[in-house]
Amino acid sequence: MTGPAVHRRMMVGGQWRDAADGAVLEAENPATEEVIGTFPAGTAADVDAAVAAAAEAAPAWAALGWAKRAEFIRELAGALREERELLARLDTSDGGSPITAMRADVDGAVKELEFFAGIASQTRGSTAPPDAGSLSYTLRQPYGVVGRIVPYNHPLKFAAGKCAAPLAAGNAVVLKPGEQTSLSALELGRIAAAVLPPGVLNVVTGAGDVVGNRLVAHPDVPRIAFTGSVPTGRAVLHAAADEIKHVSLELGGKNPVLVFPDVDPDRAARAAVAGMNIARSTGQSCGSGTRLFVHDDVRGPFLDALHRRLDELRIGDPHDEETEVGPLSFRAHYERVTGFVDTARREGATVSYGGDRPAGLDRGFYLRPTVLTDLEDGMTVVREEIFGPVMAVLGWRDVDDVVRRANALPLGLTANIWTNDVSTAVRTAAAVEAGYVYVNGTGRRPTGMPFGGWKRSGLGQENGPEELVSYTREKAVTVTLL
Repeated sequence: MTGPAVHRRMMVGGQWRDAADGAVLEAENPATEEVIGTFPAGTAADVDAAVAAAAEAAPAWAALGWAKRAEFIRELAGALREERELLARLDTSDGGSPITAMRADVDGAVKELEFFAGIASQTRGSTAPPDAGSLSYTLRQPYGVVGRIVPYNHPLKFAAGKCAAPLAAGNAVVLKPGEQTSLSALELGRIAAAVLPPGVLNVVTGAGDVVGNRLVAHPDVPRIAFTGSVPTGRAVLHAAADEIKHVSLELGGKNPVLVFPDVDPDRAARAAVAGMNIARSTGQSCGSGTRLFVHDDVRGPFLDALHRRLDELRIGDPHDEETEVGPLSFRAHYERVTGFVDTARREGATVSYGGDRPAGLDRGFYLRPTVLTDLEDGMTVVREEIFGPVMAVLGWRDVDDVVRRANALPLGLTANIWTNDVSTAVRTAAAVEAGYVYVNGTGRRPTGMPFGGWKRSGLGQENGPEELVSYTREKAVTVTLL
């Protein structure tokens, strides 16, 4: 998107709002390094106002019942569908991912809203076997106010889609988007204000250590859901502990891909690129398969095929319909990712592909997709999440040993197993320590499949009925019959 920078405001209680102290943050186009807009740098007072608005709206929203709430949520999904192009272009300008991918992100948000609207009735209770003279049953009731904190990498998809379950369960939501890519979340606030009752969905922008901290610590927000990095997730968990809050976390991964010698290395390599989300979000995805354990018998052909596939990717202006790879989302992250590549070189790794700026792109936070080889398991780039288009390729010969190596890190979000042998696939899927395992996959999940990490990769599950229920509390009732 081009044109003068536009100032957008927060949506709180159905009303536009600037930060209490008037402070603003700038939105920078990562492809051009130009400021494209400003938005409020929210304060603790703004969070307090949003929580108060949500608390006022929550009882009436819950009292509507699941069927009426589902109607509202479907209407919100339809309104997003109508504004698909605006939202997609805004995310492309603000975050740098290709326009085709951001259209798909809007579609994904719509799909998630419609899915949870469709299962909104599943917050049901149960009855206990009757005793003489009494009736016992349980109710599932919403928490009231939910704080939803989402990251920068899929701005609209996460802002809208991750509010679907708490809204369907009967809660009002205070949404805090990533401060690097907040513009589409503010547009979501505008769209939601025209569809939902005031205060049901509030959007507060600003720095995580201000807005996020206050939201997590606020005594009137009993339920917090956070998506982001492991260090920040740990801080969220600590901050929520004083109030004994229900917290769910979807955190980072250093996800292994195990390539067995019986597969077509060309097909596996192409799938590995797809599973890295390079052509969707420049590798900025917690579910990307970044540790590629390739059997020694096929490692050479696999690397050749991997390089050929990366050669095919079109890097450039993310608004161009032909572009497949855009820039990284913001300057500090670009410097972080390129710093990892520099560290790999210092530690003795070989950059077998990429690792530099694409030719002809002198501005913007562009990095060519990067393949690292000659690695050891203890190297920094093998152990730490990079969150960019950087793949580490390692060899193996013994299946028990490679499973041990895949499980060696304190993370366990996803894993991918490439084999034509069903027995090998089933045994290895059971052995790897990850919350979601693909066999011969590219990182795409069917709607409704639960997604959540093991170990430090998270707490709880999202995207399925389990998430909906997690936004309710169970109450047991015994009625003595007179």
